[in-house]
Amino acid sequence: MTMNRRSFLKVGAGASGSLMLSLSLPGCAGVPTGYESDTGTWTPDAWLEITTSDEIYFTLARVEMGQGTYTGLTTLIAEDLDVPPEAITPRFAPAASEYRNPLYKLQLTGGSTSLATSWEPLRTAGASARLMLMMAAARVWKVDAQACTTRQGHVIHPNGIDSMRYGKLVELASKEIIRGEVELKPRSEWKYIGKQNQRLDAEAKATGTAEYGIDVEVPGMVYAVVTRSPRYGGRVRSFNADVVSTMAGVIEVVEIDRGVAVVADKYWRARKAQAALVVDWDYSEALSLSTDEVFASYREAADTDPGESERSEGDFNDAVEAATDVVEAEYAQPYLAHATLEPMNATAWVRDGRAEVWAPTQAPDLGQIAVARVTDLSPGDVTIHTTFLGGGFGRRLTQDYIEEAAAVSFKIGKPVKVIWSREEDTKHDLYRPAMLHRMKASLSGGELTGWHHQVVGPQILDWYVRNAAPAQYPWAPKFMYSTLGSMGLLLEGVATPKDMSAIEGAVEYPYGVGNIDIRHTHTDPGVPVTWWRSVGFSHNGFAVETFMDELAHQAGEDPYQFRRRLLANEPRHRAVLDRAAELAGWGEPLPQGRGRGIALFRSFGTFVAQVVEAGIEHGEVRVYRVSCAVDCGQVVNPRIVEDQIEGGILFGLTAALFGEITLEQGEVQQSNFHDYRLLRQYERPEVTVAIIDSNAAPTGVGEPGVPPVIPALGNALFALTGERQRSLPLKARA
Repeated sequence: MTMNRRSFLKVGAGASGSLMLSLSLPGCAGVPTGYESDTGTWTPDAWLEITTSDEIYFTLARVEMGQGTYTGLTTLIAEDLDVPPEAITPRFAPAASEYRNPLYKLQLTGGSTSLATSWEPLRTAGASARLMLMMAAARVWKVDAQACTTRQGHVIHPNGIDSMRYGKLVELASKEIIRGEVELKPRSEWKYIGKQNQRLDAEAKATGTAEYGIDVEVPGMVYAVVTRSPRYGGRVRSFNADVVSTMAGVIEVVEIDRGVAVVADKYWRARKAQAALVVDWDYSEALSLSTDEVFASYREAADTDPGESERSEGDFNDAVEAATDVVEAEYAQPYLAHATLEPMNATAWVRDGRAEVWAPTQAPDLGQIAVARVTDLSPGDVTIHTTFLGGGFGRRLTQDYIEEAAAVSFKIGKPVKVIWSREEDTKHDLYRPAMLHRMKASLSGGELTGWHHQVVGPQILDWYVRNAAPAQYPWAPKFMYSTLGSMGLLLEGVATPKDMSAIEGAVEYPYGVGNIDIRHTHTDPGVPVTWWRSVGFSHNGFAVETFMDELAHQAGEDPYQFRRRLLANEPRHRAVLDRAAELAGWGEPLPQGRGRGIALFRSFGTFVAQVVEAGIEHGEVRVYRVSCAVDCGQVVNPRIVEDQIEGGILFGLTAALFGEITLEQGEVQQSNFHDYRLLRQYERPEVTVAIIDSNAAPTGVGEPGVPPVIPALGNALFALTGERQRSLPLKARA
């Protein structure tokens, strides 16, 4: 965040004279604060609540989908409040402007930003509350507050003997006023940051008490399943409601914007009735493309449109003219589904001019817009209860599943839970875009002198702005939603942030080359897309690092040393590259039938290098070992970093080996894990993760493990077979 602690902590006094610290925190004016005598609760800011009974509650403004925010962000506030993280109870934040992600101006969890954007604000909130508690105790003891200390939820008297519990001091603390800047604990005094490894949500998840969206139960709740058009854009023409509505347990059969919902008293009764539903679809405006036609349209666009320049340095054409060798290659990546283990679901209850929604969502404020779209309510009439998420990977940033539940509840006047089947989740996902890359490089005497990269494909914001733009202006009437979306696209890069989803990872090309030309040819075939774990870095990582490998071999140089030499001015890139090579024993002999490949990529501010050791067994690719080095700045929870990087590696390997969504006449061909495979336990390689010690500000770890592993595997297969694969998924070719 671009503010110092002094501007962050301009305090003011409320009408009663009690401290209103929250008024000066970014966007916290709407959160009730101060001391409540009826409950014995002190709420000094938007995140903390401390009671006279020494209960400490932390409002977690980011969701927990397995990436560790529940523990990581709690650790931040615990450190400067000076209490153990396990002494704090996290609670998921409601949809409210106070909890927006400052990078996106929306209340969403994504982009591996949770820790980076919370690093200073949460520590400052904890330190401020701690200081106010010390000031209150010092007033009682009539001593200097700076002479007091804290330990385990107590303020300690300067004599080192007397102490007072935080809970005993909350009412007095609420009347204190901080003047000036609050100091955060120096690194030398940290007790929990960099050391805390136990996950705070582990027990709840192990014992089944953690509530996911699919676990929600509401009194009087009914169940709905939705039959959607097999082809995107198809509309309902007619359906046999008379037959289905007479089946056991069926309550209603209703048409909504996305299809036909069968509502029943039990989930499996709804599913059984759905099997009898016959829908006549109007495909006049539906998608009709095949996968081959998608890539044909990309190639045609690339041939006719050189694209918008995204980075230009030197003169690439001059470099080509002077080159002794020019290398060209084309890379293609397919559509990818998210395959979250908890399929899409939401529970909605629309009644009495209000709506309540219980959902595993990555963007609660966008959920409010989704409900408003399909009801007669305004976003402010909608309460979103966020649950644990059984995986997100970007899929739950789009709120179509919440929209469906709200639409059904609005029509029937009952609390409704909508659950997608695995088949529905696969066939009606919003996918990682298929992308095409055209690469060209110039070499002179083995030296890389020019780099050209043309990225061809859609931008995700085109699909996401529908709800994102209205969420930034919740006061706007619904008739303006479409206009806001159109204006958001029109002013992209001017009044709104530039959409980097297609080019991120391409424009940050780190290698020392004098002539660089990077372009994006924007073309969209109409297949619905959204964010996917590591977004543009995932496809650009494959193109960039595979082509770098090709250039190294063309230059007759070792791929590791080739990269290393070109990173002379990039010490953090070089450090992770060296560490990964060291871990893997780069240059040492391998067992027969194995190849080794290397790749490096920086995404979301985090530097990651990986070496993959792979072979071919029984006609299938087998990955034996992945050695990884990561520099994510200051580490808060080391074990979570290791887990997330390893999870990203396995996620990336799944995509590299099996990930492919294909279309025929606009219909997705895959349906479940038998034809959209995940990496199985017995296929899991040995993974070693080394964390580079750093004093730099922390960056994200949920996604950066994905991009390098895909090209590293492809490079390993080339080292083994001598055949270069330029499209995904990778195949076993001896």
